[in-house]
Amino acid sequence: MQTGTVNGVTATSWVTGPLASILIVVGFGLLGRAAVQIYRTLKLGQPDPHRAGPVLARLTTMTKESLGHTRMLKWGVVGAAHWFVMVGFGALILTLVQAVGQTWNYRFEIPWLGHQAWYGLFVEFIALTTLIGIGVLIVIRQRAHPRRAERKSRFAGSNFHFAYFVEFIIGSIAICIFLIRGFESSVGILPFPTWAAPISTALGSVLPAWPAAIGIVAFVKVVLSMVWAIVIARNLTMGVAWHRFLAFFNIYFKREDSGRTALGALRPMMSNGEVLNLEEADPEVDTFGVGKVEDFTWKGWLDFSTCTECGRCQSQCPAWNTAKPLSPKLLVLSLRDHAYAKAPYLAAGGGLTADGEEKLSEADLAAFAHADPLAMLEAGRPLVGPQETDELGREIGGIIDPEVLWDCTSCGACVEQCPVDIEHVDHIIDMRRYQVMIESEFPSELGGLFRNLENKGNPWGQNDRDRMVWAKHLDFEVPVVTDTLDPDHEYLFWVGCAGAFDDRARKTTAAVAELLHLAAVGFAVLGNGETCTGDPARRAGNEFLFQTLAQGTVENINGAFGDRTTRKIVVTCPHCFNTLSNEYGDLGGHYEVIHHTQLLNRLVREKRLVTVAPVGRDVTYHDPCYLGRHNKVYTPPRELIEASGMTLKEMPRNASRSMCCGAGGARMWMEEKTGKRINLDRTDEALSTGAEQIAVGCPFCKVMMTDGLTARQNEAPADGGRDISGVEVLDVAQMLLAGVKGRN
Repeated sequence: MQTGTVNGVTATSWVTGPLASILIVVGFGLLGRAAVQIYRTLKLGQPDPHRAGPVLARLTTMTKESLGHTRMLKWGVVGAAHWFVMVGFGALILTLVQAVGQTWNYRFEIPWLGHQAWYGLFVEFIALTTLIGIGVLIVIRQRAHPRRAERKSRFAGSNFHFAYFVEFIIGSIAICIFLIRGFESSVGILPFPTWAAPISTALGSVLPAWPAAIGIVAFVKVVLSMVWAIVIARNLTMGVAWHRFLAFFNIYFKREDSGRTALGALRPMMSNGEVLNLEEADPEVDTFGVGKVEDFTWKGWLDFSTCTECGRCQSQCPAWNTAKPLSPKLLVLSLRDHAYAKAPYLAAGGGLTADGEEKLSEADLAAFAHADPLAMLEAGRPLVGPQETDELGREIGGIIDPEVLWDCTSCGACVEQCPVDIEHVDHIIDMRRYQVMIESEFPSELGGLFRNLENKGNPWGQNDRDRMVWAKHLDFEVPVVTDTLDPDHEYLFWVGCAGAFDDRARKTTAAVAELLHLAAVGFAVLGNGETCTGDPARRAGNEFLFQTLAQGTVENINGAFGDRTTRKIVVTCPHCFNTLSNEYGDLGGHYEVIHHTQLLNRLVREKRLVTVAPVGRDVTYHDPCYLGRHNKVYTPPRELIEASGMTLKEMPRNASRSMCCGAGGARMWMEEKTGKRINLDRTDEALSTGAEQIAVGCPFCKVMMTDGLTARQNEAPADGGRDISGVEVLDVAQMLLAGVKGRN
């Protein structure tokens, strides 16, 4: 027996034991109370009953994404380091149990398990990888600190004090584990062979044989753990800590039970937990989009609560990267802070009725304002509005500035990169819906877009008689559906508004038609019977106009197919592709939709289209957001480029990390008034590859990239700069046609 000890109990044990036990009760008690508070706060959001099942599919997705770190590992070293920290957080919980026991008796070990050699090796390994992992994350955070990289840092706007606190606690706990085991080794009571605890054994060889140190370090470990618990219990908006618990739920309740990200189709407009039928909607009962934070569903509130402030969304956002106010991360953090600040007011029964009347009585409202003036101040702020402060410097203006709301291109980069499945785009569109349909507040340029769609059925306001101009110079007749598709017409070729009215897109339309004709693929078009699918209206928040256009389009397409059971549509516009394939099903339009790059690639593989004169130029490919990220079509366009005899030179940002051209989310019809133009930024990146041609697979992208290229070509070249006068923007179909017809 060691001097000063009695069966493992030292003089310090009578202090450390009781204090550790008290801390455990207080820490976990406060943590449990905080969890209940968060649950009650989330319930203040609107119902969303379609998130629960199927249970097995959702559990599978949650397990795969969390334990497999499928999203995090896209970032390589960061993902691997975070995985070890996450595993350590859960796997080392039993070391806290042991530490509490050791504050009473330094010889304490967890019965049976605490003496297993494999368990000793497991703890040794996990503690080491956790320490290394948190060290790597600390270095990464410091290297990307905003003080060095300014706006380019994904951590700009994140709470560094909370992050430093969490990192310090995790690192210190891992060190404590090794110190406890090291002192056990020095005293001679470490219950594992050297191979099962090599680091601890080596550490024990240089530490003094001081039994009381085991209980003291164990007490420090308990203190650190419970300080962490108490601090996060007092800070419900501390996402850098709370995401460790909430991320599992947020991933489980993601929009798509298949495991897909919340991209492709937009979430329908909801009210009281059900899809809103605009023909039967009652303004006095139903909510039209999101006009107040309490109009978000509980899943929206869970999204806000789960944000880790990692900034992956921010680093990928085209608006943020071109010096615009929008940051998906900062938007979510603003909504989170506002939601939790307003929560006491809502929990007390406060809020406005549909006609704008306060739900609380004057007496109750006055009492609440006296008891919690800050919550009352927050409750009075509009969700969307200009930023303002009062004479005391307190924020009294809108939570989200209108410019932030309308900067979004709906490219989906934020949703694609978020490791905890926050649904940024759905939330932004819901706020736009309220602004457009209830407040009639939107950028002035959208007024012209809406009028053109309402009156002419297309965003350009062109006459329907011009929809077939693109086919005038072809040396064959393009079949037009007059009643229903002929039996030998396998596909309905959906030309789209851009493909019919924009001069640049018309060339793509003609090229696709000619390639289909050369491959003997039967197709026909609707001609003057086409109208806009409604995509720009929906992304701009005008859900009523979208529904009107979509219902008419579904009726026309269904009529063209007649009684066919297989309804195939080929499109050149990814926006039409996305709307027809992912959103029209809710309106009775069920089709097999294929993008022209997919169909042409299949025809090339089947040798129905053969390149006879490879061009042999260097080309770079710009991924359209609604073809790539939203619908995961990355390979066919690239294979077509290679089939055309081109050499593909990828841009730094490509495939799932591709940079938006700036046209999505109805931004095609809005001016960029702040920062660098997005299309110029993307064009500069394309030119940096040295490619002679820029390939696209979207008419909107073609317009934006061509405009960017023209702007750069019109600038005076710098001395010794590259001559870009010969660079051009072409759709992949045009490149393939040139190869098939022997042009160079």
